[in-house]
Amino acid sequence: MEILWFLIALCMLAAVVGPFVLRRRGGIRLAAPGSPDAADPDAYGFARQEELDIRLPGPDQDLLDVLDVVQRSQDWRAASQLLAGTPKEGEVRWQRVQAFAGAASLELAQQPGVGGAWLRAWRAEAPKDAGGAAVHAEFLVQQAWRSSTAGTDDFRIILEEARTVCGEAALLAPGDPVPYLTELAVSRGLGYSHEEFDQLWAKVMDRAPAHMGAHIAALHFWCEKWHGSREEADRFATAAAARAPQGSLLAALPLFAVYEHLPEVNLVQGFYRSAVVTKAVEGALFAVHAARPDDPMLAHVRHLLVLFLVRMERWPEAMAQLVHIDGHVGALPWTQGPDPAAEYAVYRALAVAGYEANGGTPATLPH
Repeated sequence: MEILWFLIALCMLAAVVGPFVLRRRGGIRLAAPGSPDAADPDAYGFARQEELDIRLPGPDQDLLDVLDVVQRSQDWRAASQLLAGTPKEGEVRWQRVQAFAGAASLELAQQPGVGGAWLRAWRAEAPKDAGGAAVHAEFLVQQAWRSSTAGTDDFRIILEEARTVCGEAALLAPGDPVPYLTELAVSRGLGYSHEEFDQLWAKVMDRAPAHMGAHIAALHFWCEKWHGSREEADRFATAAAARAPQGSLLAALPLFAVYEHLPEVNLVQGFYRSAVVTKAVEGALFAVHAARPDDPMLAHVRHLLVLFLVRMERWPEAMAQLVHIDGHVGALPWTQGPDPAAEYAVYRALAVAGYEANGGTPATLPH
């Protein structure tokens, strides 16, 4: 019986991995590193795996400079000044709040009881600072998901505190959608009813109706693995894409819905060429082409496209996305795993190998 189960598992593994290891058309074979037949990402100017920045999906030098100052000096004032000068209505403020909270959370994980002292000082010394309250609320959310298990008492206690701090942050910054965006993650963890969630979502829409980050956070709530279903998530994403203003990346939201409902193990050979996946990918590509080059959410969409385009064997299009995002990997789908840089590097290597196996070279890759 053990042998039978082993053979079944071996067949399933071959069905999943086999298509990437060998193609009858396209000639992709895995080669040993250093082999003259091995595709080399370095030839395209891509960053080495150890140089990939896992903190951000794309460049934000002002944020990185301030983070360096804050973590070196343990003085929160530079972070406060940066957030005070970041417009409330855009996506950048939300990303910077997440980055500061993530930095404090990671510090605490690395140095229990000591790390992240600058955030504690920020809240103690400037309790009316709206930026500090927003970062504190997001910090608590990240701590709940990182340090405890969903559904446990510890998890709920941390998220209840996060909800309280979200309320404080909202009072300190009327019109700022960020505290309500943070509460979207709280709602998922605490299991808000659909009516409670709708009330929260209405507050977000009143302040930022085209906010891509907010829609991605809300989509998680409606997914099958949380408090909705595949149909509800698809309906939410499709409706948002349909009402997206010109140039908005909301047209890419259905691709995020597809990603959230990918099967754990895919044994259907044509799944990534199915009508549902193809339509979602085409919608995301359209959104990318129509978006402003400086849209802070553009990198998020490009990262997710890389995963799908590689699995669809659309090598030139995958390479075209990599040219724009390489160097930063702090985004879905890579952050779902324990080593985002390694996960990204695997897909990048597959894209390079597929591109070269079909006649592509560094000289033919458009930039």
